[in-house]
Amino acid sequence: MATASEFVLYDYWRSSACYRVRIALNLKGMEYQIKPVHLLDNGGEQHAAEHHARNPLETVPVLMVGRRAIRQSMAIIEYLEETQPRPPLLPPAPRERAQARALAQLIACDVHPLGNLRVTQQLERQFGADQAAREAWMRHWMGLGLRAFEEILVADDARGMFCSGDAPGIADICLVPQVYNALRHQLDLEPFPTIRAIYDHCMAEPEFQAARPENQPGAA
Repeated sequence: MATASEFVLYDYWRSSACYRVRIALNLKGMEYQIKPVHLLDNGGEQHAAEHHARNPLETVPVLMVGRRAIRQSMAIIEYLEETQPRPPLLPPAPRERAQARALAQLIACDVHPLGNLRVTQQLERQFGADQAAREAWMRHWMGLGLRAFEEILVADDARGMFCSGDAPGIADICLVPQVYNALRHQLDLEPFPTIRAIYDHCMAEPEFQAARPENQPGAA
């Protein structure tokens, strides 16, 4: 197991996936170093040979633990949960654990990828989508996903101040960056009062504040 000083996060300040990992590392009380990979400068630093060797998909985040690269935000979060079990990011009971993972994956698998930078860039390159069309595309998919997330939360008797009780966990880790994106792209959050309340609880926590995009190296 690597010591805390050996954790290096290759990160882009505005990436939702990186934002998730920063929150998780902070909640676990981990010390880590950030090395920025700017997704727009120089044609996208993620396409450089050095980063390709680190992650052949040419995406961030990548967490280096010693010499071992761990890729994909959800895999990184699960790794942290397995190797640094306190405080837990998953509830103790199997049903609640499954529910928390389902909420997290609703964001990470079903919503976030459709608004990812490389997807919106391809919409522009291949289909000529202008900025207004790309914004409408992102708001459409974010709205559908957050509506489903809200309905699931409202029906879940395990919900507390946070998605899975009264301590932040994996679902909150995924929700907060998505709400950040929704606010950035001016999606109306009025229909989602439960999400808004949980977001406010999360942003009152120092670990979430420290992970905010604006507080990261390389932030514009």
